Amino acid sequence: MDKTVKALLSEAGRTFAEEAGIELKDQPAALFKLLVLANLLSSRISADIAVAAARELFEAGGGTARGMAKLTWQQRVDALDRAHYVRYDESTSSRLGDMAERVLEKYDGDLRKLPLKAERDIGHAKELLQEFPGIGPAGADIFCREAQAVWPWLRPYFDELTVKGAERLGLPTDPKRLADLAKERDLAPLAAALVRVAKDKKLADQVAKG
Repeated sequence: MDKTVKALLSEAGRTFAEEAGIELKDQPAALFKLLVLANLLSSRISADIAVAAARELFEAGGGTARGMAKLTWQQRVDALDRAHYVRYDESTSSRLGDMAERVLEKYDGDLRKLPLKAERDIGHAKELLQEFPGIGPAGADIFCREAQAVWPWLRPYFDELTVKGAERLGLPTDPKRLADLAKERDLAPLAAALVRVAKDKKLADQVAKG
Protein backbone atom coordinates (compact mmCIF):
# COMPACT_ATOMS: atom_id res chain seq x y z
CA MET A 1 0.00 0.00 0.00
CA ASP A 2 2.86 2.39 0.85
CA LYS A 3 4.40 1.46 -2.50
CA THR A 4 1.17 2.53 -4.26
CA VAL A 5 1.13 5.90 -2.47
CA LYS A 6 4.80 6.45 -3.33
CA ALA A 7 4.12 5.66 -6.99
CA LEU A 8 1.02 7.89 -6.95
CA LEU A 9 2.88 10.88 -5.49
CA SER A 10 5.76 10.38 -7.89
CA GLU A 11 3.46 10.10 -10.92
CA ALA A 12 0.76 12.69 -10.12
CA GLY A 13 1.54 14.38 -6.80
CA ARG A 14 1.59 17.99 -7.89
CA THR A 15 -1.04 20.31 -6.50
CA PHE A 16 -3.18 22.29 -8.92
CA ALA A 17 -1.96 25.46 -7.17
CA GLU A 18 1.64 24.55 -8.09
CA GLU A 19 0.59 23.97 -11.69
CA ALA A 20 -0.97 27.44 -11.76
CA GLY A 21 2.26 28.97 -10.48
CA ILE A 22 0.80 29.75 -7.03
CA GLU A 23 3.36 29.61 -4.24
CA LEU A 24 0.78 28.71 -1.63
CA LYS A 25 1.26 30.48 1.70
CA ASP A 26 -1.07 31.68 4.42
CA GLN A 27 -1.06 35.13 2.84
CA PRO A 28 -3.83 37.26 1.23
CA ALA A 29 -2.57 37.16 -2.39
CA ALA A 30 -1.81 33.41 -2.42
CA LEU A 31 -5.16 32.52 -0.84
CA PHE A 32 -7.06 34.75 -3.26
CA LYS A 33 -5.24 33.14 -6.20
CA LEU A 34 -6.31 29.74 -4.88
CA LEU A 35 -9.92 30.94 -4.71
CA VAL A 36 -9.68 32.09 -8.36
CA LEU A 37 -8.28 28.70 -9.34
CA ALA A 38 -11.07 26.87 -7.47
CA ASN A 39 -13.60 29.03 -9.31
CA LEU A 40 -12.06 28.22 -12.70
CA LEU A 41 -11.70 24.49 -11.98
CA SER A 42 -15.39 24.32 -11.00
CA SER A 43 -16.57 24.68 -14.62
CA ARG A 44 -16.94 21.70 -16.93
CA ILE A 45 -13.64 22.39 -18.60
CA SER A 46 -10.29 20.59 -18.56
CA ALA A 47 -8.02 21.20 -15.58
CA ASP A 48 -5.18 22.18 -17.94
CA ILE A 49 -7.26 24.98 -19.48
CA ALA A 50 -8.44 26.17 -16.04
CA VAL A 51 -4.84 26.27 -14.79
CA ALA A 52 -3.72 28.16 -17.91
CA ALA A 53 -6.61 30.62 -17.43
CA ALA A 54 -5.54 31.26 -13.83
CA ARG A 55 -2.00 32.01 -14.98
CA GLU A 56 -3.28 34.47 -17.63
CA LEU A 57 -5.49 36.28 -15.10
CA PHE A 58 -2.63 36.59 -12.60
CA GLU A 59 -0.35 37.86 -15.37
CA ALA A 60 -2.99 40.48 -16.26
CA GLY A 61 -3.01 41.77 -12.67
CA GLY A 62 -5.79 39.66 -11.16
CA GLY A 63 -3.65 38.03 -8.47
CA THR A 64 -5.26 39.93 -5.59
CA ALA A 65 -8.88 40.77 -4.83
CA ARG A 66 -8.17 44.45 -5.47
CA GLY A 67 -6.33 43.69 -8.70
CA MET A 68 -9.09 41.42 -10.00
CA ALA A 69 -11.74 44.01 -9.17
CA LYS A 70 -9.74 46.70 -11.01
CA LEU A 71 -9.57 44.67 -14.23
CA THR A 72 -12.36 45.51 -16.65
CA TRP A 73 -14.84 42.82 -17.61
CA GLN A 74 -13.26 42.76 -21.10
CA GLN A 75 -9.73 42.42 -19.71
CA ARG A 76 -10.82 39.35 -17.76
CA VAL A 77 -12.57 37.92 -20.85
CA ASP A 78 -9.41 38.51 -22.92
CA ALA A 79 -7.24 36.72 -20.33
CA LEU A 80 -9.64 33.75 -20.29
CA ASP A 81 -9.69 33.67 -24.10
CA ARG A 82 -5.89 33.58 -24.27
CA ALA A 83 -6.06 30.34 -22.28
CA HIS A 84 -8.85 29.00 -24.57
CA TYR A 85 -11.33 29.18 -21.65
CA VAL A 86 -13.80 30.35 -24.26
CA ARG A 87 -16.97 28.41 -23.55
CA TYR A 88 -17.59 30.11 -20.21
CA ASP A 89 -15.49 33.25 -20.64
CA GLU A 90 -18.21 35.91 -20.35
CA SER A 91 -20.11 34.47 -17.38
CA THR A 92 -16.84 33.56 -15.63
CA SER A 93 -15.50 37.09 -16.10
CA SER A 94 -18.59 38.49 -14.36
CA ARG A 95 -18.37 35.92 -11.54
CA LEU A 96 -14.68 36.62 -10.91
CA GLY A 97 -15.37 40.35 -10.69
CA ASP A 98 -18.26 39.77 -8.27
CA MET A 99 -16.16 37.32 -6.26
CA ALA A 100 -13.31 39.82 -5.91
CA GLU A 101 -15.76 42.50 -4.72
CA ARG A 102 -17.17 40.07 -2.15
CA VAL A 103 -13.68 39.24 -0.82
CA LEU A 104 -13.00 42.97 -0.47
CA GLU A 105 -16.33 43.73 1.19
CA LYS A 106 -16.51 40.79 3.57
CA TYR A 107 -12.84 40.06 4.30
CA ASP A 108 -11.12 43.33 3.40
CA GLY A 109 -9.27 41.38 0.69
CA ASP A 110 -7.74 38.96 3.20
CA LEU A 111 -9.00 35.36 3.24
CA ARG A 112 -6.98 34.63 6.38
CA LYS A 113 -10.06 36.02 8.13
CA LEU A 114 -12.23 33.17 6.82
CA PRO A 115 -10.98 30.53 9.32
CA LEU A 116 -11.67 32.98 12.14
CA LYS A 117 -15.23 33.58 10.89
CA ALA A 118 -15.71 29.82 10.49
CA GLU A 119 -14.16 29.17 13.94
CA ARG A 120 -12.00 26.61 12.13
CA ASP A 121 -15.05 24.42 11.56
CA ILE A 122 -14.74 22.72 8.17
CA GLY A 123 -18.49 22.59 7.48
CA HIS A 124 -18.90 26.27 8.30
CA ALA A 125 -15.83 27.17 6.21
CA LYS A 126 -17.35 25.40 3.20
CA GLU A 127 -20.59 27.33 3.68
CA LEU A 128 -18.67 30.63 3.76
CA LEU A 129 -16.73 29.66 0.62
CA GLN A 130 -19.99 28.95 -1.17
CA GLU A 131 -21.11 32.53 -0.54
CA PHE A 132 -18.63 33.58 -3.23
CA PRO A 133 -20.10 33.79 -6.77
CA GLY A 134 -18.97 30.81 -8.81
CA ILE A 135 -18.02 28.66 -5.81
CA GLY A 136 -20.38 25.77 -5.21
CA PRO A 137 -19.81 22.50 -3.30
CA ALA A 138 -17.22 21.33 -5.87
CA GLY A 139 -15.36 24.66 -5.72
CA ALA A 140 -15.34 24.58 -1.90
CA ASP A 141 -13.89 21.05 -2.02
CA ILE A 142 -11.18 22.14 -4.46
CA PHE A 143 -10.23 25.09 -2.25
CA CYS A 144 -10.10 22.97 0.93
CA ARG A 145 -8.16 20.12 -0.71
CA GLU A 146 -5.43 22.56 -1.69
CA ALA A 147 -5.62 24.92 1.31
CA GLN A 148 -4.89 22.05 3.72
CA ALA A 149 -1.25 22.60 2.67
CA VAL A 150 -1.23 25.87 4.66
CA TRP A 151 -4.24 25.49 6.98
CA PRO A 152 -3.47 22.52 9.27
CA TRP A 153 -6.97 22.61 10.80
CA LEU A 154 -8.39 21.34 7.48
CA ARG A 155 -6.26 18.18 7.52
CA PRO A 156 -6.89 15.57 6.39
CA TYR A 157 -9.21 16.83 3.65
CA PHE A 158 -10.32 14.08 1.29
CA ASP A 159 -13.67 14.62 -0.43
CA GLU A 160 -15.79 12.24 -2.53
CA LEU A 161 -13.64 12.66 -5.62
CA THR A 162 -10.42 11.80 -3.79
CA VAL A 163 -12.14 8.80 -2.19
CA LYS A 164 -13.15 7.62 -5.69
CA GLY A 165 -9.48 7.82 -6.69
CA ALA A 166 -8.44 5.89 -3.58
CA GLU A 167 -11.03 3.21 -4.36
CA ARG A 168 -9.61 2.83 -7.87
CA LEU A 169 -6.19 2.06 -6.44
CA GLY A 170 -7.40 -0.20 -3.63
CA LEU A 171 -6.36 2.36 -0.98
CA PRO A 172 -8.37 3.03 2.21
CA THR A 173 -11.40 5.24 1.66
CA ASP A 174 -11.53 6.41 5.27
CA PRO A 175 -9.85 9.87 5.33
CA LYS A 176 -7.87 9.21 8.53
CA ARG A 177 -6.59 5.83 7.35
CA LEU A 178 -5.71 7.33 3.99
CA ALA A 179 -3.87 10.21 5.70
CA ASP A 180 -1.83 7.71 7.72
CA LEU A 181 -0.21 6.52 4.49
CA ALA A 182 1.48 9.87 3.78
CA LYS A 183 3.48 12.54 5.57
CA GLU A 184 1.45 15.55 6.66
CA ARG A 185 3.17 17.81 4.11
CA ASP A 186 2.12 15.38 1.35
CA LEU A 187 -1.64 15.44 2.07
CA ALA A 188 -2.49 18.21 -0.42
CA PRO A 189 -0.35 16.62 -3.20
CA LEU A 190 -1.91 13.24 -2.36
CA ALA A 191 -5.43 14.69 -2.63
CA ALA A 192 -4.56 16.29 -6.01
CA ALA A 193 -3.08 13.00 -7.25
CA LEU A 194 -6.19 11.06 -6.21
CA VAL A 195 -8.39 13.55 -8.08
CA ARG A 196 -6.33 12.95 -11.22
CA VAL A 197 -6.65 9.18 -10.78
CA ALA A 198 -10.41 9.47 -10.24
CA LYS A 199 -10.71 11.28 -13.57
CA ASP A 200 -8.17 9.26 -15.57
CA LYS A 201 -8.37 5.46 -15.63
CA LYS A 202 -5.23 5.19 -17.74
CA LEU A 203 -3.28 7.08 -15.06
CA ALA A 204 -4.78 4.81 -12.38
CA ASP A 205 -3.60 1.71 -14.27
CA GLN A 206 -0.15 3.25 -14.70
CA VAL A 207 0.15 3.96 -10.94
CA ALA A 208 -1.18 0.49 -10.05
CA LYS A 209 1.59 -1.07 -12.16
CA GLY A 210 4.04 0.92 -10.07
